[in-house]
Amino acid sequence: MHFAFGETSTDDRMIIATTLQQVGRYAHASIRLPLDDIAGEGAAIVALAPMLLVVAVWNRFPLIYYDTGAYVLEGLGDHFLVERSPVYSLFLRVAGAGFSLWTIIILQAVACAFVMVECARGLVPKLSLGLFLALGAGLIVATGLPWYVGQVEPDCFAALAVLSIYLLAFHAGPLGPTRRHLLLAIGSFAGAVHSSHLLLAAGLWLSLALYLAIRSLATSNAGWPKLRLAEPAIMIAITVSLVISANFVFTRQIFVSRAGPSFVFARLLQDRIVSRLLDETCPRSGYRLCEYKDVLPPTANAWLWSSYSPFVKLGGFDGTRAESAKIVWDSLARYPLWNLEMAFADAGRQLFAFKTGDQVEPQQWAVGPTLTHFLPSQIDGYLSARQQLGQIDFRTVNRVHVPIGYLSLLLLVVSLALALWRAEQQASLFLSMVVLSLLGNALICGALSNPHDRYQSRLIWLAPFAVALVAASWEATRKNIAMKTDVTESSNPPQYSAYETSEPLAGEGRIRH
Repeated sequence: MHFAFGETSTDDRMIIATTLQQVGRYAHASIRLPLDDIAGEGAAIVALAPMLLVVAVWNRFPLIYYDTGAYVLEGLGDHFLVERSPVYSLFLRVAGAGFSLWTIIILQAVACAFVMVECARGLVPKLSLGLFLALGAGLIVATGLPWYVGQVEPDCFAALAVLSIYLLAFHAGPLGPTRRHLLLAIGSFAGAVHSSHLLLAAGLWLSLALYLAIRSLATSNAGWPKLRLAEPAIMIAITVSLVISANFVFTRQIFVSRAGPSFVFARLLQDRIVSRLLDETCPRSGYRLCEYKDVLPPTANAWLWSSYSPFVKLGGFDGTRAESAKIVWDSLARYPLWNLEMAFADAGRQLFAFKTGDQVEPQQWAVGPTLTHFLPSQIDGYLSARQQLGQIDFRTVNRVHVPIGYLSLLLLVVSLALALWRAEQQASLFLSMVVLSLLGNALICGALSNPHDRYQSRLIWLAPFAVALVAASWEATRKNIAMKTDVTESSNPPQYSAYETSEPLAGEGRIRH
């Protein structure tokens, strides 16, 4: 046998060609695997998880938000912060953030991939691996999904809480015990990492209870799926337990949240309700804030986070909690209709505020010192990331994401109307859950905090995801009906009379026309 560097024998070329053909056949067969096949399901999770990290890989470091420093300080520095979820902070500690922040976003990607696969598997069991990954790629390009999965921030878990509740309610049986328990764990954690997630999960559970009540009272509920309220209720109970337990770890006190009044107050201040209340009641009201009523910051963010804000001078979250709560209740009693009007106005603004990249910018001045202190071995990677170098242009990103968001909302509403008209109950319920989650999130974040693009952007990808899965389920149903029709026709060939055929019948001559 002749060997020479740079040369290939005929036999070697044949072996290579045969190998490539086999690989091609295997790849072609693999992408056609359905998600209800254990191999297809596993391959989908394994393939999608790294795809969701493409933005972080491109950035050269996990994306960082301003709150990331607070979570690191709380989790790794054992310093309780009333305004931050201790559950996510402890997650950073346990999951190895001190070693590498990449471990955090890898776990987030795996959790997200698993829930997305199970949702697709529940709605379209025969969806092929190739089509599912194409859908995933589309969401990665056209929505903010990978920007939240790749960010050291709990925002990516908002959508997972929604999907987990839906799957536990309507697909608990087909999921089987292992998947059900995993979804219960992921959903419970997803609800616990941010107070808005917990409120959203509770609201969705109440909507499921209402659906169950209506279904039980309806004279005709044929075709409308049954649901299991127990699993979602257990999920929410575990969520509350996680929050209380994490708070207890830091404070040795039992409570769910102490920051709520401060955030609601900040929204009322931004809507000028606080200024009017102070003008009308000071000094007889006795508020400590009366002293600062003429120098109040104009926005909620400036009130909460500016070092020159009266909020800081009055003691921050702990020092202003009681007075903030009293002002909120006094304003509700004095201006009920105005409060209602502004709450819904803010919720409406939040519903359509979903630009990607909200405050994802160079943050060394705010976050750098904390990361340097607690993550010294990672600081070089942090500083060399595109984000910290100011090399991310979200104007270009949002030229795609924002129109896709609006189009997805339109298609979501149209799909829901079409599903109801066609009496597609399962599709109607899934689309309704997504609609309710978007409306509920806008109301919770817009009215109880104040509108920010990231609050709605973290969920907006559910709209195209839901529309695509429902469209795929309808197409699968159409193909099944067509296939059954073909089988029926082939097993029952048409019968022709003597007058419909030109062939002579047995014992007779050809029929004349």
